Amino acid sequence: MRYILALLTAAAITGSSIAPANALSLPGPLRDLQATLTRAAQRAPGRVAMEVKDLGSGMISSINANEVMPAASTIKIPVMVEVFQQMQAGKFDLNHRVTLMPHDRDWGSGDIADAPVGSTFPVSELLTEMIAVSDNTAANMLIRLVGRSNINGEMHSLGLRHTRLADYIHTAGWSIRNTLRTSPADMVRLLSDMAQKQLVDEWSSQTMIDILERQEINTLIPEPLPQIPIAHKTGSLDDTLNDVGIVYASNGAYVIAVMTTQLPTLSAGRRFIRRVSSMAYTHLQQLGRMRALDAFGASTVPLPDPEQDTPVWAPQTPVPATPNPESTP
Repeated sequence: MRYILALLTAAAITGSSIAPANALSLPGPLRDLQATLTRAAQRAPGRVAMEVKDLGSGMISSINANEVMPAASTIKIPVMVEVFQQMQAGKFDLNHRVTLMPHDRDWGSGDIADAPVGSTFPVSELLTEMIAVSDNTAANMLIRLVGRSNINGEMHSLGLRHTRLADYIHTAGWSIRNTLRTSPADMVRLLSDMAQKQLVDEWSSQTMIDILERQEINTLIPEPLPQIPIAHKTGSLDDTLNDVGIVYASNGAYVIAVMTTQLPTLSAGRRFIRRVSSMAYTHLQQLGRMRALDAFGASTVPLPDPEQDTPVWAPQTPVPATPNPESTP
């Protein structure tokens, strides 16, 4: 399985097409989704990268999933994970109060930046504000609490190869595009562990999902979908829009990460992410109905090795990654 993954990675980089031996026998919804994602990426309004993972089978479809992209506020999920990691270690709890310092302030969404310096806030409120309304000041207070190097170290230990928080969150300058970095593959891996209640511990995973479900910015992945639970986090910069999350669809949950940058307009990015979200939902609902009817067996769709997280659902026509002059080491 690792060998297959290596071949698929090489295919995505070189632009050649290499499929697993069983590709032709994959269920129709999986083949169709990969084809539609490929066509969408070829007509994308800017640089795009995406990954979709069906949690029932562990199968993955992706376009440029290892491309390092501006994370924007999706970086707040790794911040939240490290907060829960340190709570699990007994360093503090949700009631611990953090003091607002002058350098924590970053204006934008949320009200915490307007509070007087010296005000204190419980960790529970900072987590909610950081995720639900994307309060950058709340995020900076939590980054200071747990330590930026600890966040980066935890992501590395979890196997995230592209996620990097190189500074506090300061939106005034262009450098934020380089200081906050991640990839769809990293976000899907992190959220898959969370969805399977394996991130930090079961209670932490569920609590983080509950916080992500409080997201108030629902104009991207949730927009074209019915009223179903979605635990997600958006991110935006002047020319960047991202949304990553766990979608609890009626016929089976899945994880999706769509990242866009170098957009001509944010409206173009919104339309693209909504289109990808709709396609993923439609095809994975079809897959779920087939699974419920036992329309395909284990011999048709191989289940993943529980010790590995290896894609077995291959791009049929991979879109080569665009060279990224802004990538950080």
